[in-house]
Amino acid sequence: MTDDNCPMPPEMTDEEPDSSCADAVTPGDIDLAATRLTGVARHTPVQTSRTLDRLASCSVFLKCENYQRVGAFKFRGAFNALSQLPDGAGVLTYSSGNHAQAVALSGSLLGRRAVIVMPENAPRIKLAATQRYLNEGLPGSRVVPYDPSTTTREVLGRSIAEDEGLTIIPPYDHPDVIAGQGTAALELIREVGGLDALFVPCGGGGLLSGSAVAAGSLSPGCRVIGVEPEGADDAMRSFETGRLHRVTNPETIADGARTPSLGRYTFALVTRHVSAMMTVTEAEIARATLFAWERLKLVIEPSGALGLAGVSKACQSPDWDQKRVGIILSGGNVDPALAGTLIALADAPK
Repeated sequence: MTDDNCPMPPEMTDEEPDSSCADAVTPGDIDLAATRLTGVARHTPVQTSRTLDRLASCSVFLKCENYQRVGAFKFRGAFNALSQLPDGAGVLTYSSGNHAQAVALSGSLLGRRAVIVMPENAPRIKLAATQRYLNEGLPGSRVVPYDPSTTTREVLGRSIAEDEGLTIIPPYDHPDVIAGQGTAALELIREVGGLDALFVPCGGGGLLSGSAVAAGSLSPGCRVIGVEPEGADDAMRSFETGRLHRVTNPETIADGARTPSLGRYTFALVTRHVSAMMTVTEAEIARATLFAWERLKLVIEPSGALGLAGVSKACQSPDWDQKRVGIILSGGNVDPALAGTLIALADAPK
C-alpha cells in the first residue's frame, strides 16, 4: 500500500547514456556562448561570507545568479539558443517559471514571437513575470496554460509548434541551452580562480552539465557535485546506476527541480563530467534558503538554495577536506507567501 502523501520512487528505465551526446557541449561552445551573452546577460557578482566560511571550514564563493536577468541563470541558456536561430523564427517552450521568463525576455530582445506552455499551478510570481515580458514582445506571443494532471506539456507543445511553425527550445535538454548555462561557472572560476569543489543545483541537469564542462576545462581536479531534493532523486539514481530514472510530480518545495528526469544530452554529460550527486531534505533546503535570506542578505528561491544546502550537509562529514568551494545560487524568484512554509520546514527535527 502506498502513502498518498509520499511521492513514488523514481522508476528505472533501460535507457543508458548516449555516448554521442557526451560531446555535444564543449568548453569552446561555452566560450562562444559567453561572447554572445556579453553586454546582454549580467556578469553576476560573487559573494563571500566569513560566517559561512567558518561554518563550512573552507573558503566559499557564491555565484549569485539571483541577480541575473529574469532572476535566474536560465536567461543565459535561453538567449544563447534563441540568438542562433534564423531571422524571423518564432519559438515555443514549456516551463513552470524561470525558463519561461527567460525565453519570453529573450524573444522580446531578439524580436522573436514566443509561445510559452505553462502549468496552471505555476508559481504566480513567475507566471506574472512571464506575461509581462511577452507583452513587450511581438504580436502572437502568449502563455498557453495547461492542467499537468491531464496534459503532457511536451505533447501539447509539439502540437502547437507544428501548427504554428515554431522552433522548440526545451528548458534544459538542448546543447545551446546547456552551453549558455555553463557560462555561470565559467565566470565564477575566471573571477576567483581554481576550486576544489563546485556545488550545483540539479533539476533537468542543464546548469549542472554546463558547469561541469566549464569546470573541467578551467579548473582541472575540481569536483563538481550535483544537488537535488531527496524526494526527487531521479538524477542521483541515474548517475549511480547508469540507467535513466524517472519520477512523476515529485513533492518538493524546490519547484525548479520537479523535472521528471535528466534528458538525452544532460544524462550523457552528467555521467561523463560530474564527479558526484547528493540529495538534501526539504528541511535542509528550507534552512539553507532562510540562512541566505537572514545571514547572507540574499533573496534566493528554494531551488536556488540546493547547492548551499549541499555544502551545509557535506561539510558535516569527518572526511570533508575542501579548501576552496564554489556554489551556484541558481535563482531568486521566490513567492513571499512561501516564507511561512519555509519556516515550518526549517523547524522540523534534524
